[in-house]
Order: sequence, then structure tokens, then C-alpha cells
Amino acid sequence: MPTGYQIKEQDRAYFVTLQIVNWVDVFTRQKYRDMIVENLAYCQKHKGLELFAWVIMSSHLHLMLRSANGELSDFLRDFKSYTSKIILAEIETSTESRKDWMLRIFKDAAFAHKRNSDYQFWTHENHAEVLLSNKFIEQKMEYIHNNPVRSGIVSNPTEYRYSSASAYADEKGMLDIIVLERQWKTYTQGKMPVIPSVAGRNA
Repeated sequence: MPTGYQIKEQDRAYFVTLQIVNWVDVFTRQKYRDMIVENLAYCQKHKGLELFAWVIMSSHLHLMLRSANGELSDFLRDFKSYTSKIILAEIETSTESRKDWMLRIFKDAAFAHKRNSDYQFWTHENHAEVLLSNKFIEQKMEYIHNNPVRSGIVSNPTEYRYSSASAYADEKGMLDIIVLERQWKTYTQGKMPVIPSVAGRNA
């Protein structure tokens, strides 16, 4: 069932959450996390993805992003479709010890939605929230980077490799992101929304 978290303006920057069905802990395995990172990097180079912050947790990922092509919904649809296919293929053909359990959950989820075929990996919702204010951006940035700390994985956000926290500490991260200044300044430019204080440099 659709929620109020819909992408209505395709060229704005959003905070989104991509969740695996039933919160299955797929990303406790490094190989699946690496597949997500590789595909995000590909989308940055070839699909117009502008990435400002990110984190991969065990069953979901949070992204602060924008589509340079003004096609954010299409990007998310294609990203979820492709990553679900390659990760499911890896699960099916590998020696994954949780294979039968995971595939049964994904099959049951697909059965509940007529638009799916054999398996459903991601939920249909993106929980998209437009980044409208400096305060909201700051809150979401802190939420993203402290997620691994709250989960007890690390004691400091920069210790977690699968996030953009290191980039905001002037360290090299796994992905080259657009680093935002921490002193926010809101402004508009006609109808074209602008993410506050883009630093104009990559981490």
C-alpha cells in the first residue's frame, strides 16, 4: 500500500531508505555489501547519481541522493531491480548457508504481490523524504553516520567502512561522494532545488 513518502519532484535531493523484505539480514555478508557499493559507484559514473551520504546496514541502506538527470524514481527502480537480480543469483548459486531460508522468505513476499515473479528482494517503498531544510539535512546526516554506532557494530562512525562517515572526517571512503559543508545555508534558484552548501569537491 502506498505511503505519503513519495517522490513528487524528481530533481530534488532526498533521504531514502531501501529495505529488504521482512528485514532479512542479507548484508551481514561482505560480498553482498560489496555488490551494493560497486553498483552505487557505477551509477555515479554512468547514471547521474549524486550521492551526499550513505550507509549499508544488515537489512537496509540509507542514502542522501539526487538524480542529475531529474529521474530519481526511475533510478531507484532500476537500481533495486538490478541489485536484486545479481544478489539473488549469488545467493542461489553460492554456498550461502542461509540460502533455503532466505529464498523461502523472498518467494513468499513475491507471492503476496502480483507484480512480482519468483522472488521479491526489496520492499516496494523507498520511504523518500525531500531534503528541504538545513536542520533536517543535519539530522539525517547524523542519523546515517551514527546508525552503526547505535547498532553496536562500532564505537565511532568513522570506523565503519560501509558508510560516508569517513568522507566527512576528511578520510578516503569506499565511494567518492559530494561532501556537504556542515555550516548549512539554504537558498533557492528558480524552480530548480539546490542541496544546501555543496562543497564542490569529492571526498
